[in-house]
Amino acid sequence: MSDFTAKDIQKLRQDAGVGMMDAKKALTDASGDVEKAFGLLRERGQAKMAKRADREASEGAIGSYIHIQNHRPVIGVLVELSCETDFVAKSQEFRRTADDIAMHVSWASPEWVTRDQVDVDVLAKERDLITRQVAAEGKAEGVVDRIVAGKIEAWYAENVLYDQKFVHPDRYDGTVGDMVAALATRMGENISVRRVARLAVGA
Repeated sequence: MSDFTAKDIQKLRQDAGVGMMDAKKALTDASGDVEKAFGLLRERGQAKMAKRADREASEGAIGSYIHIQNHRPVIGVLVELSCETDFVAKSQEFRRTADDIAMHVSWASPEWVTRDQVDVDVLAKERDLITRQVAAEGKAEGVVDRIVAGKIEAWYAENVLYDQKFVHPDRYDGTVGDMVAALATRMGENISVRRVARLAVGA
C-alpha cells in the first residue's frame, strides 16, 4: 500500500483543484510523494486549478435558502460563492450551485468553511479528548495514533463545509469541496465559498 495520509489527499486536492479519487490515484501512482503526484496531475491535464489559484476572485453571487417548518421560516442561510468574472457569476449553473450550498448549510450547519479556518485551540482540545478516549479503551500504543487520525478526519467531515458530504447525493455524490472544485474546473475560473451566514430560530 502506498504511504500517504488523508491530509496528503486533502492538500493535493486543494493545490491541484481535483476530486478526491483523482488525488488518491495520483498519490498511489506516485508512491505517496505529493509533489510527484501534483506533477502527474499536471501531465494528465487535471491540475487546472493550479494556474488559477492566485487569480483574484472579485465577482460572485449570493446563494440563499429558507427552510419552512409548520408554515413558517425557521432557518435562513446566505452563502457568498466567489469567482473571477461577471459572466460566470451570472450563469445559471453557478447561481444554482450557490443556492445548493446554502441548502446544504441549512441542514449540515458547518462551523467552518475550510480546514485552515478551524480554530487551533478547538482542534487541539478535540484531539486531546479523542486521544484520551481511545487510550482508555486499552488499544495498543501503535494503533492509537491511527485511530485518532481517523477520528479527526471524521470530525472534520462533520464540522468543515468543504469536508462534508453534500446533503443530496442523488444530485452530487461527493463533498462540498469536491463540488466547488468540479465547478471551478468546468468554468475555468478560481471559485470558492467566501462566507456563510446561518440563522435559526431559537439558536
